[in-house]
Amino acid sequence: MSRHSSLRQFRRDWKEEIKRHITGGGPVRRRDQQGRRTEEYRRQEKGQVEPVREWSSLPVASVRCPSSRGSASTSGPLRGAPAVSSRAAHRRRPERPRPGYLELAESLLEGSRNISRTEAPKDPVPDIRTSRGVGLVEQLISDLNEINEVPFFDIQLPYELALQIFQTLGRKELGRCAQVSKTWKVLAEDEVLWYRVCQQEGFLPDAKISDCACWKHALRDSLAKENTLRANWKNRIGAVNQLQYELGKVLCDVHSSDGVVIAGYTSGDVRLWDTRTWDYTAPILEPTRDTAEPGQQPHVSFVRINSSLAAAAYEDGTIDVWSLMIGREPVHHYQHNQKIQALALDTEGVAIATASGFQIKVESPDDRGYWKTSAQFTIQKLVNFLHLVPDTGGIPVSVAAAEEEVYLLRSGQPSQVLHSVYGHPVTCLDVSPTVAVFGVKSYGWMMNEGNKILVYSLQTGQRLTTLGNSAGDFTCINMKDSPPNMLVTGNKDRRVRVYDIRTNSSLCSLYAHQLGVTAARMDDWKIVSGGEEGLVCVWDQRMGTKLWETHARHPVRHIWFNAHSLITANIPVEKSPRGACITDDDLTAHRRHRGIIYSYQFSVDHLARESILPICRSSYDEAIGYSYNIGLAVPYDNV
Repeated sequence: MSRHSSLRQFRRDWKEEIKRHITGGGPVRRRDQQGRRTEEYRRQEKGQVEPVREWSSLPVASVRCPSSRGSASTSGPLRGAPAVSSRAAHRRRPERPRPGYLELAESLLEGSRNISRTEAPKDPVPDIRTSRGVGLVEQLISDLNEINEVPFFDIQLPYELALQIFQTLGRKELGRCAQVSKTWKVLAEDEVLWYRVCQQEGFLPDAKISDCACWKHALRDSLAKENTLRANWKNRIGAVNQLQYELGKVLCDVHSSDGVVIAGYTSGDVRLWDTRTWDYTAPILEPTRDTAEPGQQPHVSFVRINSSLAAAAYEDGTIDVWSLMIGREPVHHYQHNQKIQALALDTEGVAIATASGFQIKVESPDDRGYWKTSAQFTIQKLVNFLHLVPDTGGIPVSVAAAEEEVYLLRSGQPSQVLHSVYGHPVTCLDVSPTVAVFGVKSYGWMMNEGNKILVYSLQTGQRLTTLGNSAGDFTCINMKDSPPNMLVTGNKDRRVRVYDIRTNSSLCSLYAHQLGVTAARMDDWKIVSGGEEGLVCVWDQRMGTKLWETHARHPVRHIWFNAHSLITANIPVEKSPRGACITDDDLTAHRRHRGIIYSYQFSVDHLARESILPICRSSYDEAIGYSYNIGLAVPYDNV
């Protein structure tokens, strides 16, 4: 059957059904059980026989039957019906009013284009069923009702209420809603909504809503900047600087916080650098002792820094504390009788903890600003690792690891032992506001177990989970700077591993360094690791591939990075090598053994000249250099 004949048959079926609903009659069976048209139906088509069971329901008045070309009406008594006049028929049985949906169906069949959606009937539709199920008229009415039931368009909401509904949407959903209508576009581009989205995405956290004229454009620029920074990270496009202090002799310890670097040297000097301002002429923090005194000055053992304080511990047991807001003079000084094994500084607060011998001391200022000893503990073993728990509400809480025991130390309470297994020493430690994680060494060839990572709750003091089963010792661990429920570890088996505490599984394992991993740090997409051989590697966490690497002579002991900068420190193991004295003739050996600090800047806010690596700025006059990333700058541009 061709398309035109199918259309004519469809219209014929519709007209027959509309005729039956107008006359109130039942359906006419057109086909038998085998699907063939019956003889009665053929005679009905020829006009020879009329169905007898429809006489009682058919009005004798004129019946209007639409055709494919137009409306035609026939009047008069039907064939075989009782002889009754038209007026008598009207008096006995008045003609039924034609429903609106039938008018609509007839108009649609005739091809009328003047029917709009507003002309759909608003009266409830009667439940008319046929022997075949839902008829064509009912299907048409159902489709029209679905078209009319569009939510939110026919409801007049106050602007504030609609704004509350739109606050639950993200930036992609707001962009789609702005394409619906003009009213939704005004709602979806409200400044309050985009300010909240910008805050939720982590951009401009300290800004107020009145600081920007268009927060949608501010979010777009922030996202573009973030994508550019990520591309610079992956391709190693940026500027690198070496933070050196020749008069300090050999580098002893390095720490950093928010781009501010503190370094201690064997000369006893403590130096600061602020990499955020590109000002590398940093000041030297003055110690409490008089540097003019004769004799060799004690080496710096540990240095720590946060947003407001800087602290340094010396080999003679002296601790100096400086305020970054006041000046170079120490604001606090105290003394231990023995060498200091560990130093900890609160990441956001003003508390400092030190471990010397079997004694742990916690110092903090009171309400008037006077420093005092807030807690003091005595344990039975020498402390290897010491950390202050962040975000404790002003009450210093510290976690210490002494050989195979881990202690939880609260001010005003006796020391609590979190973990203690004889013969299984702790190899690394890190804490977050709620948990403490540490690596435990195990003799696998005797006990058929590998080295583990244990996770303990600081609130209950109970073990939460056990991670890993490595043959090598865990040498470093970082959880407080990692994404939630994630931690990164380094091992002597040359691998960097990322664990998820929720699933107790390893997400990735990277073969990184030949002599073991000494430092590791991660964020939501990358991992930076340092090794004993002096190699710094940058990895793509999701792909598990190495992006790039740099090499220096000494082991990497410190790694810190944020979205636009990276700081690494290569600290020598030997603090008094041959040629370390500045009066020696072998100055090359002295520079080779002193250690170095690197500062990488990947930000796009700097000038194009500063965004090029120094090795790529060389000209033809320089005799040394290599061609790594030489495409960033052309040497003959300066000719």
